[in-house]
Amino acid sequence: MTRIAILDDYLHLAEGAADWASLPVESIDIFDDTILDQDVLVDRLAPFEILVTTRERTRFPAEVLERLPNLKLIAGTGARQANIDMDAANRLGITVCITTSLPSRGNSTSELTWALIMAVTRHIAIEDRQMREGQWQTKVAEGIGGKTLGILGMGRLGTLVAGYGNAFDMDVIAWGPTLDAERAAANNAAYVSWDELFSRSDILSIHVPLTDLSQGWVTAREFELMKPTSYLINTSRGPIVEETALLDALRNDVIAGAALDVYDIEPLPGDHPLLGLDNVLLAPHLGYATGDTIRYFMAASLENVQAWLNGSPVNVFNP
Repeated sequence: MTRIAILDDYLHLAEGAADWASLPVESIDIFDDTILDQDVLVDRLAPFEILVTTRERTRFPAEVLERLPNLKLIAGTGARQANIDMDAANRLGITVCITTSLPSRGNSTSELTWALIMAVTRHIAIEDRQMREGQWQTKVAEGIGGKTLGILGMGRLGTLVAGYGNAFDMDVIAWGPTLDAERAAANNAAYVSWDELFSRSDILSIHVPLTDLSQGWVTAREFELMKPTSYLINTSRGPIVEETALLDALRNDVIAGAALDVYDIEPLPGDHPLLGLDNVLLAPHLGYATGDTIRYFMAASLENVQAWLNGSPVNVFNP
């Protein structure tokens, strides 16, 4: 009989999100933590034939997949599976399935982006902490109306955030690898060069997927182009920004601050230097992590597992 593991269920939603008991399997184990050590991860997952993953929380490079000979199916959530070495999965005969975004309510990441923009520019987290310590109005903040919002990557999410910027009376500028002036103008944004995007933005928000092209795009050079009063917002993927360059920019007041939902290593280690800086607002990868979204992902993953067990897999990501 088949054994299934559901991984990284931080919010303990998986069990009640789908009728897992309906599956004709030996056992279903649910884990609520992420293991970064590869040896420990392999020891945990070795008995399982099927893994249900929650987005990209657990990483599956080739050296992990090669040590899981029982593994036959990864039922991943989301349309991309950047956490899985797909070349290795294909070579090892591991089927990888995906799920689509939550129909008609897939705006949680863009909504979080705007929450972070408002919170970091108005110093809400700092002021909350100061009030609890008996302080009152300790940071000077400026409004965002009339300021310039820069969008790095104007796909679906970037376009939504641009619309929020327009609603808040901001001047919106954008650059993207496939963006042109016509499409930018259709969304009330001005198409600018790469350098202009960084030099003109008061708030720069990143909305490109992590690819070989975009990894390490934002470097010390880009931070030097930015205004010392500007803010960087990243709800896309951590490695798009060079972490060392970001830390230097924050420590040396090259920019005013940052709001981050994504990191090179997740969960963020407890001794990470970002945790010691007071000009960065940190969120634990909340972009997609609403109850509705995770419950939808689990229900869709159950359907993918059922189809695979029945010998007719659906939503297969392998070529």
